[in-house]
Amino acid sequence: MVNSIKKNFIYNAFYQILALITPLVTTPYISRILRPEGIGMYSYGYSVAYYFVMFIMLGLNNYGNRTIASVRDNRFLLSKSFSNIYVTQFCLGILLIFMYMIYCFSLAEEKTVSLILSLYVISGMFDVNWFFYGMEEFNVTVTRNVAVKILTVLAIFWLVRDSGDVYKYCFIMAAGFLISQICVWPFLLNRIDFVKPKWSEARKHIKPNLVLFTTTLAVSLFKIMDKIMLGIMTNSAQVGFYESSEKVINIPIAFVTALGTVMLPRMTNLISNGKEKDSSFISLSLLFAMVLTCSLCLGIMSISDIFVPLFYGKGYTECTSLFMILLPSCIFLAFANVIRTQYLLPHKMDRIYVTSAFIGATVNIFINILLIRHFAAKGAAIGTLFAEAAVCIYQCFKIRKKIPVGKYVIQTLPAFIAGIGMLFVVRSVKFIENEIGALICKVIIGAIIYIVLFLFLCIPKWNEYKKMFEEIKNA
Repeated sequence: MVNSIKKNFIYNAFYQILALITPLVTTPYISRILRPEGIGMYSYGYSVAYYFVMFIMLGLNNYGNRTIASVRDNRFLLSKSFSNIYVTQFCLGILLIFMYMIYCFSLAEEKTVSLILSLYVISGMFDVNWFFYGMEEFNVTVTRNVAVKILTVLAIFWLVRDSGDVYKYCFIMAAGFLISQICVWPFLLNRIDFVKPKWSEARKHIKPNLVLFTTTLAVSLFKIMDKIMLGIMTNSAQVGFYESSEKVINIPIAFVTALGTVMLPRMTNLISNGKEKDSSFISLSLLFAMVLTCSLCLGIMSISDIFVPLFYGKGYTECTSLFMILLPSCIFLAFANVIRTQYLLPHKMDRIYVTSAFIGATVNIFINILLIRHFAAKGAAIGTLFAEAAVCIYQCFKIRKKIPVGKYVIQTLPAFIAGIGMLFVVRSVKFIENEIGALICKVIIGAIIYIVLFLFLCIPKWNEYKKMFEEIKNA
């Protein structure tokens, strides 16, 4: 039996948050032990390894999710679809692992780091999260993440003791990726029957998978390529500043990703069964996503001057500026994520999604080339901000005649306005000398201001919001 959307969101939000627990819990410790240079070594090596994993996975996180969701009610079709999709992933895994080893021995500057991260590349061959997303069984991945992430955190605090332990840190992180993927296979084998893959059937999945992969590739150009370009054009310290900032910025993104991952299979299944409810789902999802994103992003921006030195330690002042540039990009990302996962992908409007991603990638790379040499990490952050804005604007423009985008923007304005009000008030509060006391005070004041302002601004549309909740409360 499929879980409710509310329960699935809780599971997947927990999944996304747990994926962040290791960096969030360990960052204050690791930033002081490994310093920006050590963090930069890992981040650069991981960014390169990520591209090999990405080519193993192609577009499965979206395509596999959507395909499994459409056949999950029929065990034979489910088993057949999984087998014919996974055989491509497995074969690509063998090929890409071999190519990665060639890279390690012939091109990698930090060969030891790259070889250790081969465990991460191998994990891509066993990554079947897309199957459980399509089945809407997020409890399986959550249970796996709890155990693995706790072990990873404990291992970091136990084994990483000084700046020379960067290799140990790389091994712990890479091994965690591999173990977490292998752990779900016993659950997978209980849900499908063995069906011998056929090339004639597998071939049918390749083209649509490649279409969505081009989007994954484009998105990576302004998610991962930033760090590679920083590593090439500047130094490891700048990569470290950027990586450290992203770990905190990924908090609001995690909630948005959780919502999108839950809603994609649900919307696909509703459409395939002729039970589509686009308007209510999208309206409420956008409101929910924007409330979470605006409150968290603008809240973190309002306390960044105090938070950065307390969280990272000395020598990370650069991160304060990066927060102020990168966090607004999350607002554009949140809006576009809902449009993509609840309208474009369920309706198989992949071309718009692909085009928007390449527009974002082009904008990002162009700005990076212009600004990174002059502004280093801040230049890369500016490129990311403009890229996310371009993606969101293009997607909304292309579907403006199919769904009421303007109406959705107006509905979500209270979330943004309340956040701006919170930002200005909290940044001006300076009546406590103690940094920890000031941080706690600002967080409390900011939360109160946001809630009060948001509720006040929502009064004129309260009946409209209430109706949306009533329409999908039993979804």
